[in-house]
Order: sequence, then C-alpha cells, then structure tokens
Amino acid sequence: MIGVIADDLTGAAELGTVGLRHGLRAEIIQRGQEVNPVELVCLDTDSRSCDPGEAGRRAAAAAALLQEAGARWIYKKVDSVLRGQVTAEVEAVSRQLRLDRALLLPANPALGRVIRNGEYFVKGKPLHRTEFATDPEYPRRSAQVIRLLGAPEQFLLRLANGERTVAANTLLIGQTDSSEQVHEWAGARADNCLMAGGSEFFGALLGREFPGATAVRAEKIDFSEGLELFICGSASKSVQTLVKAAKAAHVPVVGLPKELIWDMNFTPEACQVISQRVLTAFTKSRRVVLRVGLPPAHNAAVAGRLAPHLVDIAEKVLGQLAVKNIFAEGGATSAELVRRMRWPRLQVIREWAPGVATLAVAGRGAGSQWLTIKPGSYAWPEHWTRTA
Repeated sequence: MIGVIADDLTGAAELGTVGLRHGLRAEIIQRGQEVNPVELVCLDTDSRSCDPGEAGRRAAAAAALLQEAGARWIYKKVDSVLRGQVTAEVEAVSRQLRLDRALLLPANPALGRVIRNGEYFVKGKPLHRTEFATDPEYPRRSAQVIRLLGAPEQFLLRLANGERTVAANTLLIGQTDSSEQVHEWAGARADNCLMAGGSEFFGALLGREFPGATAVRAEKIDFSEGLELFICGSASKSVQTLVKAAKAAHVPVVGLPKELIWDMNFTPEACQVISQRVLTAFTKSRRVVLRVGLPPAHNAAVAGRLAPHLVDIAEKVLGQLAVKNIFAEGGATSAELVRRMRWPRLQVIREWAPGVATLAVAGRGAGSQWLTIKPGSYAWPEHWTRTA
C-alpha cells in the first residue's frame, strides 16, 4: 500500500486518479478513519484553512495512521501554488516518519504551472498576475516561490540550483519548467527523504516504481440519465464558463443572497426559500447549477462561510430529491458536502480530465449516486459545459 496525505478533498481525489493511471485502485478516507488495505490510500486532513500548529498535528496524525496500516511509503500532496500550511505540514510528516530531509516539487508543467529562476508562472503569467492573486484565503501576491512559503522550524529552506540531491536537515524546492525535468527529479527519491508536491511529481514517482503498468479499466458512467446538480463554491473562470453555458441553454442557475457578502446571517428561512427554488427548478430541468454568485469576499472569514452556506442548501435538496449525479467544485465545498452527507469513505472510480474525478460512496450500490469533484482552478471538461 502507498499512502498520500492531502490537505483537502480535491487534492486527495486528484492523486487517486493518478494512481488509477498507474494500475492502482484508490480510496479516499477522512482523518481518524480506519485504513482499508487497498493499493493506494489518499487521506484528506482537511487542514488547508488551519493554523500552522493544527495543520501540522493533523498531517503528523495522518502519517502515523498510514504508517501503522503498513504503507510502504508516503507522499505529501501540497497545493500546486503553495496555498495552505505547506511548510508546517511537510515538517510535521517528516518528523513523524523520522526523515531528515524533504524534496518539494509543487509545479505541474503539463498544466502550464512551472517554476523558473525562483519564480512561479501559470501559463506564462507570473503567479501574482493570475486569478490566484485574488484568492480570499491565500492570495498569491508574489511570484517568488520562497515568499509563498512559511518559515520552517526545523529544516533549512532552499531553492534548488542545478543539483538533484537533498542535503540533511533541508527542505529543498525543485525548480521545473518541463515534464521531463519532473521525471528527472523523481530519480532523487531516497529512503531518508520525504517526497512532497503536486500531482505530476507523484505520477513520475509511480512511473518509476511501476514502469509499464496498465491503467485501471475505467468504469462506464452515463451522465445522460438522472438529475444533475452542480455545486460551485468558487468564483473561478471555470464557474463563469459553466454558468454562461448554462444560461445560454436555459439551465436554471441559483445563487446565494447578496446580503451574505456583508456577513449577514444566513437564516434557516432563507435557506429553505433557496432550496425550494432549486427543487422547483428540477421540475423544469434535469440539470441545475447552484453557485455562490457573489463578488469575491475580501474578508477571509466571510469567504470561508460561503461554502457551508451553499452546502446548507444542497443538503436540503439532496435530502428531498434523488439526484443521481452530483458535481462539486472547490476543495472546501466538496469536503463540506461529504461531511454533511456522511460519506465516510470514497472510491476513486474515474478521471475525466486532470483533477476532475468521479467518486463512489463505498458500501453503496454501484452507480446509485456519483460524486464528481475538482479544484476551483481546474476546468470542467469542455463538452460538459458546452452541452449544459
């Protein structure tokens, strides 16, 4: 068994799909749950929004759980643009596993995310000139990688400058501007070094361990039948594209009350009114889009409450209507939905595009209900939005 520790649900699912490509059946669990002996276990610590101390404790507990369950090696998944408590979690996992060094490779060149000369670029643009600059919780206001990370307590933080080895007591950040370089970095794996980073680096590590592996056969999923509910917890460009296509196709789009942007209370009565609006919309359309629909909140606390409000509505709708196909955008939104619906264990079934994964609730009848999730910064497959 191989273990993955991710700080949010979409990250765990993304690496689960990487496992599928390399012949590994994958399962996602939440912190504190029992580990089943499957080939790849991706543990979601739900720590992206925690303070450094709590994030580190959750990451260390996850490492201990996976180690006790017999994981041969453990990978620390981090956000590709280094949001969250990356340094604290990497150090905590390293201490728990008694590793004296760590290699961090967050970039995903295949998706246009590269690190060159100490700076992060997304599809040719410096990171601080992309939509990540307006992230309500972790705005990326610099492209300099070192400035995006918190100061370590134990390790020396260094940016690689041509070398492919990691010195003792060092957290080394690998620079990569091509997929070939990612594969070269995978050759630096050592027993005394924690491997951490994005999905492409994990894939390169699996490629070295399982050369020529056959991908897990994709299960057939037909989205042409049953009701579809999109729950969009971000204000990303992918949501804007989805909403534009939905409106053009006369698909109902329902948003949160504008008063919430000013931190007004979301009353039970307001929740009931909006959930009823969604239920009514389903009498006229098999697809409904539920989104935040508000300007970006500059207050992180206010922004953090919007996803739970959205899930308040979705929970009521799903409790009254059999929705076969559920699509959730954003790690916080997806995780909150899974908690509310009490789905403790999720099987990774299929990858549709990078980061877009369909999950099944373990123990439920196959095909009874599908949950498809993705990070807010990733795009939905074009044919899904085009036919909205």
